[in-house]
Formats: sequence, C-alpha cells, structure tokens
Amino acid sequence: MELTSALHLEMLGKPFLLEKRIVLLHAIKEHGSISKASKAVPMSYKSAWEAVDMMNSLSPEPIVCRETGGKDGGGTTITAYGERLLKHYALLKEEHARFIDRLSALTDVENGTLKTIGRLAMQLSARNQIQAEVLRITSHNVNAKVVLKLKSGQVLHSVITQEAVENLHLLAGDIVTVIFKSSAITLSALLEENRENKLEGNISQIEEDTENIKLIVDIGAHDKVVSVISREVLNGLRIIKGESVQLSIKSNDVMLGK
Repeated sequence: MELTSALHLEMLGKPFLLEKRIVLLHAIKEHGSISKASKAVPMSYKSAWEAVDMMNSLSPEPIVCRETGGKDGGGTTITAYGERLLKHYALLKEEHARFIDRLSALTDVENGTLKTIGRLAMQLSARNQIQAEVLRITSHNVNAKVVLKLKSGQVLHSVITQEAVENLHLLAGDIVTVIFKSSAITLSALLEENRENKLEGNISQIEEDTENIKLIVDIGAHDKVVSVISREVLNGLRIIKGESVQLSIKSNDVMLGK
C-alpha cells in the first residue's frame, strides 16, 4: 500500500490546472494540433477544446492559441505564458511529490497509524526560521557538519547527527529551513574575525521590558534574525538601532528542517 495524491490548482474558485489538462497541454506542445493531442491524451476533441477554453478564460494571459494559414492550414500552439506555466507546474509537482514521500516515511500506512502526520504541521517555538541552501555535508560516524548558504550569501554551519542527515535525506543543493532559538545568539558590536559561525547585519528594531531586550537584526535579502538578551548585556555592548552587529551561533544550536 502506498500514499498517492493528485495535484490540482484552482483559480477564481474554479478548477484550473488538473493533471489531465497538463497532459493535454504537453500533447499540444508536442503535436501542434488539438486533434492529435486529444487522441494522445486521450479525450474527445470537444472535451479538449472545452478544457482549453476554460484554461484560457481563467488565465490572465492566453495559454493556447490557434494559428491559421500556412501550408498545413495552421495549428494549435502553446504560448510563451503557457510554457512558463508548464515549467512552474513541474516545479510544484516535484515539491508535491517530495511532500508525499516525506508523509509516507512518517506514516505507517500498513497498520493504519497516522499519528506522526501531526509533525508536518507542528509549530515550533524557535523564533528564527530561515531558508538556506545546503552547500556540502561532511559526515562522521556519529555527527555530520552541514555547510549552509543563506539567501544573503552568508554562510552558517550546523552540526547534527548522521542519523538526522539520513532521515532528512539531505543532499548538497537541497533547500532547508534553518532553525535556532533567539537565546542561542551571542552578539558583539565589533566585527571580530575569529568568531565561529558568524553572521553580520544591522539592528532594525529594539524592544524591551524590565529584564530583557529583543533585537531584530536584518542580515540581508529580507532575512531577519531575532535575539533576546539581558538588559545588562545590551548596556555592556552599547548597541543602538541602525548599528552594525555580529551574531554568533554555535553550530550545535543550528537545527535543520526539510
């Protein structure tokens, strides 16, 4: 037994891109004829044109166009917008397949045990969750070091167990979620060269109560990191809004999600 799921997209509350319509579009692209495409899918000629008309009417730009004239009397083609749509749908399909694979790995379908599905929708208390690309993985017997590139181009290291690498099916080039607690960050007003696992940014916001200070630091490419420190530490650093700071995070405190 295995889990399967079709990917359907809606627009304006109506079915827009269904699996069979995507197959039809690819067939039109290949054959250049709605007649030949409908036979390849297969579906009736009438149903094929109804599907095309529906997609074109819901779409902000035409997806399929009918060409007239020429030695063969014209034909049916996919527009440039339609080409982009097929490309983006393929990307969504790939992510959808990864989700189903992950769901299958967490779920004991044979015994009907679905309790672990809740993990997929789990909300984490860790304030900092940002995307990164896996540059490389250095594996050892117990732990592995994962080198990550953030959208800003800055680099972080994460040390997780080798088992976690295998469970997440981590590979170089994967996009992952980098997770760390706001209390796991050490700050310095000076950009020190010898700090391990450092990020640089500018303080965009400061919030405070009687004991703690919350700093929001812009590290570039629309990524912001939150650090909570004691008032005593902040006073010692003399950090103010707009100032450049360095963030240091131990590699063991950097968790990964996929």
